[in-house]
Amino acid sequence: MITSRIRKPLVWGGILVLLVLLCSLVTYRVSYRTGVESLRENGNRQLELHARGVESEIERYIWLPRVLGLHIPTRTLLEGDTPALRGSSDHFAPLRREVNEYLEGMNARSGTLALYVLDISGRVLAASNWRRIDSYVGEDLSTRPYFVEAMNGGQGQFYGLDSLSGEPGYYLSSPLRVGDRIIGVAVVKVKLAQLEHGWRKANSNALVTDENGVIILAAHPAWYLRAMQPISAERRQQLALSLQYHWALLPELSLAERVALSPGLEQWGVADEKNPLRVYRYLVQSRTLNDTRWKLTLLSPLGEVRAAALTHALLAAALAAFVTLLIIAMNERRKALATKLAAREALEAANSELERRITERTADLKASNDRLRAEIREREQAEQNLRQTQSELIQAGKLAVIGQMSTSIAHELNQPLAALRTLSGNTVKFLQRGKLDIASANLNTIAELVERMGKITASLRSFARRSEHAGGRARLAAAVDAALFLLHSRLSHEPVLVEQRFAEAELAIDQTRLEQILVNLLANAMDALQGQPDARIVLSGQRLEDSYRLAVSDNGSGLPEHVMKHLFEPFFTTKPAERGLGLGLTLSASLAAAAGGALSAGPSALGGAEFVLILPLCPEEDAAHV
Repeated sequence: MITSRIRKPLVWGGILVLLVLLCSLVTYRVSYRTGVESLRENGNRQLELHARGVESEIERYIWLPRVLGLHIPTRTLLEGDTPALRGSSDHFAPLRREVNEYLEGMNARSGTLALYVLDISGRVLAASNWRRIDSYVGEDLSTRPYFVEAMNGGQGQFYGLDSLSGEPGYYLSSPLRVGDRIIGVAVVKVKLAQLEHGWRKANSNALVTDENGVIILAAHPAWYLRAMQPISAERRQQLALSLQYHWALLPELSLAERVALSPGLEQWGVADEKNPLRVYRYLVQSRTLNDTRWKLTLLSPLGEVRAAALTHALLAAALAAFVTLLIIAMNERRKALATKLAAREALEAANSELERRITERTADLKASNDRLRAEIREREQAEQNLRQTQSELIQAGKLAVIGQMSTSIAHELNQPLAALRTLSGNTVKFLQRGKLDIASANLNTIAELVERMGKITASLRSFARRSEHAGGRARLAAAVDAALFLLHSRLSHEPVLVEQRFAEAELAIDQTRLEQILVNLLANAMDALQGQPDARIVLSGQRLEDSYRLAVSDNGSGLPEHVMKHLFEPFFTTKPAERGLGLGLTLSASLAAAAGGALSAGPSALGGAEFVLILPLCPEEDAAHV
């Protein structure tokens, strides 16, 4: 039978064990949830970065098929390749060779896999790989989806494996027109394998699935061409006949577990290839890529989160055990002190009673009693000096700080350069035909374009060499003149009236940064006025207490409410992909904020949009108007 003396330690021991287990369990769950949330936020940032990378890689080549429509020999070959003239191959052989060599050179300069043009029946007339044994020349690709989409007037996009070599590639197609009539289709084949190399180099486990749910890009090579979901037998037969994936069997990706946590968020369990009993768990985030039917998926390992949560749980258990033992020790010490205090009180009462009864004791007894009281006081003083214990709570959750990506705006191919290429090609043909007057006129036009490009390049070079410090002084009129000069090329071709209704002022911002803001605002206003009759831009200024308010207004179509919500967000734009990246207003707002000002947008009294730039005045300028 267990006595009360033994039962009490057992009860306290059980309470201690339960408390330790409870603290450990709560700490593990809190730490795991915190780690998963941090991993999800970090994954969202990485997912967005990878998505931007894939989308920009696709958009790099979207212009290339359209450029082939400017090449006169290509258009001549497509217009001349009719069923009536198709038998006279000797007549078109030099022209076809010229187009083949042109495509070969364009392919080498652009770094693509292949460039080729098809007639309206889907037959390849010329290709950049015309010298190779597996050349596309003469192939009938009329059943390819990108050809069908281009013949319907759209821009074709298609991922697949080459039907001959099995080489993977992303196909972009565009119709070639003469007036409203489609005379053929231009196709560019690009490779996306460099994205996989970048993911592996960055230790990022990402993959891309197409509209069929098949993995077409993956950091893990073993997952390539695996299906993320079951494919019906009928659909498999259709894919096999189309040879979109060549002869791949498209096995389904085998997962040990797959749990949906929230929309776009899952947890996967992937078995080790060497040890199937070992399962790696990942936090899986997905999003659809813009302008495609593809889905980008990012897998973030949960192993480190689980290990950190387990470590925190063990530390919490140790801390809980230490605190509990400390409380028990302090309780036992309190009991011991209470016993000593009771004994002391009893002793003092006995002494008082002894002193009352023995009043005539000798001096020796009185001295002994005094010494006894001194010892008691020393003991009391010693008992009052208690130890103080301190506990330190360990914050083990670490948040990863992701630096902001510094992006740069790629210069697009300008119209003068395309005109130079076309005029130079035409001039050579006119010289060969002896039409010197037309060739001379083309050369004069080329000289004017070169001079114009030289002026623009010189102004841009001087613009780039200026200071980029956040502080400084800027003259408003000079900044407006410089911005209008940089946009002179567009203003000379577009019927836009620019009115200036502001007084000169010196602003506390660097001259170059003010010019950059004005160039972005004026260029956006000109884009909004395209096709607008009586297009007008008004620059009006107003001096406030210690700042200056400059408004850029236009009479365009204005800004819809859904555009206003995202106007200053990075990479948001309503323009086509080839017209910009959506960073102009974001950079302008950042430059204004860095100088202590602000940039806002709203409706204009002219009926269009109005951008208001508020910048502080220079101290001397401000004092002169007080």
